[in-house]
Amino acid sequence: MRTSLLFLLLLVSAFSSPLCINGEDPYRFFTWNVTYGFIYPLGVKQQGILINGQFPGPQIYSVTNDNLIINVFNSLNEPFLLSWNGIQQRRNSWQDGMWGTNCPIPPGRNFTYALQVKDQIGSYFYFPSLAFHKAAGGFGGITVASRPMIPVPFPSPAGDFTILAGDWFKANHTYLKAVLDNGHNLPFPDGLLINGRGWNGNTFTVNQGQTYRFRISNVGLTTSINFRIQGHMMKLVEVEGSHTLQNLYSSLDIHLGQTYSVLVTANQPGRDYYIAVSTRFTTPVLTTTAILHYSNSYGPVSGPPPGGPTIQIYSSINQARSIRWNLTASGPRPNPQGSYHYGMVKTTRTIRLANSAPIINGKQRYAVNSVSFIPSDTPLKVADFYKIPGVFSLGSIPDYPTGSGGYLQTSVMAANFRDYVEIVFENYGYSVESWHIDGHSFFVVGMDGGQWTQASRQNYNLRDGVARCTVQVYPKSWTALYMPLDNVGMWNIRSENWAKQYLGQQFYLRVFSPAMSWRDEYPIPRNALLCGRASGRRTRPL
Repeated sequence: MRTSLLFLLLLVSAFSSPLCINGEDPYRFFTWNVTYGFIYPLGVKQQGILINGQFPGPQIYSVTNDNLIINVFNSLNEPFLLSWNGIQQRRNSWQDGMWGTNCPIPPGRNFTYALQVKDQIGSYFYFPSLAFHKAAGGFGGITVASRPMIPVPFPSPAGDFTILAGDWFKANHTYLKAVLDNGHNLPFPDGLLINGRGWNGNTFTVNQGQTYRFRISNVGLTTSINFRIQGHMMKLVEVEGSHTLQNLYSSLDIHLGQTYSVLVTANQPGRDYYIAVSTRFTTPVLTTTAILHYSNSYGPVSGPPPGGPTIQIYSSINQARSIRWNLTASGPRPNPQGSYHYGMVKTTRTIRLANSAPIINGKQRYAVNSVSFIPSDTPLKVADFYKIPGVFSLGSIPDYPTGSGGYLQTSVMAANFRDYVEIVFENYGYSVESWHIDGHSFFVVGMDGGQWTQASRQNYNLRDGVARCTVQVYPKSWTALYMPLDNVGMWNIRSENWAKQYLGQQFYLRVFSPAMSWRDEYPIPRNALLCGRASGRRTRPL
């Protein structure tokens, strides 16, 4: 009897273990070495941040629910962190790579990120989050493809291109950081880059008659951009993980931190065409170009690059309002996106966030609801886990604008898991703001000029507002969104203007579940780096 029972247990074990392993979501492994290296993006030698010798860094290709194991070796002479713009880190803010969640990777050390692109599709990018490193490079694209059984609302394109565009400075990041640390604003950018290169530095080859996908991210520091392709229309199909209504555009405004995905059909005579990127809402206007090269091209590009919009606000607002959720398309799951009726869910809380630019202690700072964020000596998530007192206080930033002068604080807002909040960004300034929320996707329900009031809700789009993670707020205007707090953790809400972010226009939202369960949030990783007041502590047993 005992022999038979033992044999049965061994048989069950033998057959069940492989099934569990085979049923797990796939893993993809990456090993990255982060170094300094000389780059010449605008024709001037400067110190850049390279990943495996590349600028920009390597492209990450993945499929919905893949596990991404990324071993990052820091070969710089200063601490380093990577963050993953738009990757939601479900139940796992430990991997978010911001100072509020992670201790930096010390020089000469490594850290292995364990990300999962859980229930996500679309186009994103990664970037260095510390010490103004973003001004030196270290960024790259992320593609999350749909699983094979999930329908996509357009035929497979003949090719897939990633474009990382944005403004650039000839000065090293250390100089730019010193300018900010001394209480000054950055100068006007020196130029624009497309995939790390200047004027006509990249060529994208296409076959006549075929359709291609372009994933375009604004990875710049300070300016919105406009993207267009000479003689070609662009069909918008995806915005930061959401399939959109497939409207046609001759040009697209892409604000800081945003990503758009378009289809372009090579339906013109066989020659070369300009891909043009220019700054929006700036004087002067900066422009750069790449080349769309037909494989049967009979001639190079000719004439000037196609012109685009410059300082016009209303055309940009109208374009933004035209970007809508595709209700019938599947997202990362087979059910239609529109089966989630976000406009029928009652909000539990309204949070109004206003940006300002106070002078504090004689230096230029930027603030949210009068609070200018300063980093603590210990990452907030780490301090929260170990219950270390004195690092931050919940409620250290109000839910609404106070109108008072600015002050310095390590600002953390408390929130409850599964709440459904209305967030209104209010911009009293004269420049476009761009806001990003880590760990979540939100529905853009409205944007307009003037002062937001409760009556503004009467014009909300409660049916097909696009779900995304980064949104613009026009000058003297407001933007409203609905957001389910469905992800426990410590999440950064920030300006994507990197100078403003660095000087305090950010805070953290602590989404808390009293259950303290692995069902709601993963425990601290065994390999977590510990620093500050958490130094010398242990993570958890192996």
